[in-house]
Order: sequence, then structure tokens, then C-alpha cells
Amino acid sequence: MSKVFTALSVSVDGYITGRDPGAGRGLGDAPTLFDWYFDGDTPSGVFDGFRLSEPSARVFDALAGRVGASLVGRNTYDDSGWSAGGTPHPAAPLVVLSHRPAPQANERQTFVSTGIGDAIAAARAVAGDKDVALMGGGVVTEALAAGLVDDVILHQVPILLGGGRPFFQSLPGHVRLRLVEAIPAPGVTHLHYEVVR
Repeated sequence: MSKVFTALSVSVDGYITGRDPGAGRGLGDAPTLFDWYFDGDTPSGVFDGFRLSEPSARVFDALAGRVGASLVGRNTYDDSGWSAGGTPHPAAPLVVLSHRPAPQANERQTFVSTGIGDAIAAARAVAGDKDVALMGGGVVTEALAAGLVDDVILHQVPILLGGGRPFFQSLPGHVRLRLVEAIPAPGVTHLHYEVVR
């Protein structure tokens, strides 16, 4: 069965956006969370225009190659401007967990309103034999609380933002992780954890 993972850029103090994120404002005052996408000499083999350091390119492309579908919450969807039919991955379809209807029908996007379990099932159905990538703190937290996440990857950027949207929201209990790999790279440290069940 395909795996469910999350791999997000995060500040040392745990934020995945800066202050005042939103539609047309993206990550708010924290675009530095993604500087590592463009600060190297190694082009990504998956995302056009990304030029990463060599260690970051290895990590990034390996993860991007796993993605058969992305699953996001409505805030991430709206903030990222995907209502015109865009997706976060160049080849993978997008599933959106939302109680509000889709802004328009699009063949690369599926909206699910019946909870995280159904959203992950829908994402697995379109992912084929590849994995499901979760984006957004709310979706990740719901999936962790439901015991549906296999891997947590933190692309930890050495900055304290002091505010914004946190990666993780309140969980009903502890979630134990096992460190699989830690890869230091210019401007970011890639931390791969496996969820312990």
C-alpha cells in the first residue's frame, strides 16, 4: 500500500508560514522558508526552475518522485492560488479536504468534504502505486491524530519566525517518531522521521 507522508519547510520555532499568509500573500512575511529551493547549482529533475544545493536536490527529488497525489486543506489551497486548477506537484493530482465547494470543476483536483480518512482514501485512489503527500498544518494534524501518517519530513530552515501558522496543531496525544535520516545542507537541514506505531 502507498505511504502517507508530509514534507514541509519549517522554521526552527515550528512555523510553516510567516505572519499574515493568505491568497495573494502566499506565506506572508516568510518567503525565506523556500530560499533553499533556489540557492544552489543543481537543477531539480522534477520541478523546472528549482536550483538546489547538491544534498538538497538529492533529498527533494527523491521525495518529489514518490508523490502520486497531494492532499491539502482549504486554507493551503486558497493561500496557494490553486483555484484556477493548479497543483503543488507538476505531475500529481490534488485532493482538497474542504467543507466549501470547489471554485470550479477541474480534472486534476478532487474535493472531499467527509473527513480526513475519506480524503486520504481518495488521494490513494488517484496516486496509483505512488505515495500521498500531505500539505498544511491542519491536514497533517488531522491525519496524525487518526494514525494515518507514515513519515514526517521537516526541511528545517535556520530561522525563528516568531509567528505565523504552526506546522502542528493540538494533538489528542503523543505521536512518537523515529529519526531515519538527518541531512545538513546549505540553508536547511532535512530531517526524516518515521511515525512509530
